[in-house]
Amino acid sequence: MYWPMIAVVLGFAGIAVLGVLGIRVFIEAQRLGREVAHTAERINRAAEDLERAAADLARDGETLRS
Repeated sequence: MYWPMIAVVLGFAGIAVLGVLGIRVFIEAQRLGREVAHTAERINRAAEDLERAAADLARDGETLRS
């Protein structure tokens, strides 16, 4: 009777540990997703700024070698 009770307790503890680790992975995946979205937004803003600057240069007829 002693060994089956230990097996049940260890099984429950293993499931609990896996549950906690699963929650941590889920939280970190959400954090990573937010960070990726923020970085993509910053890259898009920088690309728009670069496009505007290039359009201004093209309109003025300037080149990089002038």
